[in-house]
Amino acid sequence: MSLTVQIAKNGGPEEMKLVDLPVGQPGPGEIRIRHKAIGLNFIDVYQRSGLYPFPMPLSLGMEASGVVEAVGEGVTHLKVGDRAAYASSPPGSYCQERVMPAKNVCKLPDAISFETGAAMMLKGLTAQYLLKRTLPQGGLKAGDFVLFHAAAGGVGLIACQWAKALGYQLIGTAGSDAKCQLAKDHGATHVINYSTEDFLVRVKEITGGKGVKVVYDSVGKDTWDKSLDCLMPFGLMASFGNASGPAAPFAPGILGGKGSIYVTRQTLFTHIATRETNQEMADELFDVVVRGQVKIRIDQTYKLADVAQAHRDLEARKTTGCTIMTL
Repeated sequence: MSLTVQIAKNGGPEEMKLVDLPVGQPGPGEIRIRHKAIGLNFIDVYQRSGLYPFPMPLSLGMEASGVVEAVGEGVTHLKVGDRAAYASSPPGSYCQERVMPAKNVCKLPDAISFETGAAMMLKGLTAQYLLKRTLPQGGLKAGDFVLFHAAAGGVGLIACQWAKALGYQLIGTAGSDAKCQLAKDHGATHVINYSTEDFLVRVKEITGGKGVKVVYDSVGKDTWDKSLDCLMPFGLMASFGNASGPAAPFAPGILGGKGSIYVTRQTLFTHIATRETNQEMADELFDVVVRGQVKIRIDQTYKLADVAQAHRDLEARKTTGCTIMTL
C-alpha cells in the first residue's frame, strides 16, 4: 500500500485527501518506484482545479525522484536499485510508491541529490525545450534579447541561468523587487517589476525600441496583450502556462499588424513523448547542473501531509525557486 494524495472532485486545496492505495507489480514497459522527494508545479494546480480536466478520482503530481524497486518486461534503460527521477504523465507522483510508465523515467546521476532531482525535472526540462527547441525564425544567438515572465519562479530561475550560459540577454519580469533581485542574481541581464512598472515600456527602452526576438510566457491573461507588442517583426510569442488564467481568444489577423509575428502554445509532454527525446533533453539538463552552470534552488520544503498548504502558498505567489515535498 502507498499513501497517495487524491481528489474525488475538482476544487480548492481542501479537496486533496491522503488515501492508502495498492501499488501492484509493473507490467510491460512499466517500473515501480519508491519516492524520496516529490516536486510541486503549477500544472498540479491546473489539474486539481479542473482547468486541465481528468477523470476522477485523480492522483496528483507530475514529478519525483526515488529508487527503482521493480522493472517490467521490455524496460532496458533502468534496473532495480537505480536512482531515478522523472517528469511524467499520467499524474500520480504525490505518493510514497507507484507503478508508472518507464519511458519518461531517467537514471539520476550520482552527483545530483534526490531533492534536487525531484525539484528539477519538470521545470528543468521545460526550460530546456523553451531555450533550445522553441525558437524564433532564424533561431537565437549570443546577445539576442528574450523576455521571460515569472523569472523568479522554478522554471524562471533555471531559465535565467541557462540563458546566461548561452549568452542571451534575458529580460526577466516578476511581481516584487525581491523577486526581481532573485532573477538578477541568477543571471537575468535586466529585470522589470511588473507590479510597479509597465513592462512594455521598459522592454522598448532596454532594446532601443526594437523589441525582443521571443517572449516566454507562463502567466497568460495578465501579460498576453503587451507581450505581443514587445516582439520585433517575425518574433515568437511562446505561451507555456496560464498562472493568471488563460489568454483571451484573439483574431489571427492582428499578428500581421504587429509585425508578422508567430504564436505557439507549448507543452512539455509533447516534447518528451518518446524515450529517446526525453533522455536527450534530460542529458542536457543533467550536464548543465553537474557542471554548475545551472543551480537548482529549493526554497520551500513541505511534508506530503501538508500538500494543501503547499498549494495555497504556490497559488498566492508566496513561493520562489523550486518547491519539493518529502515523505
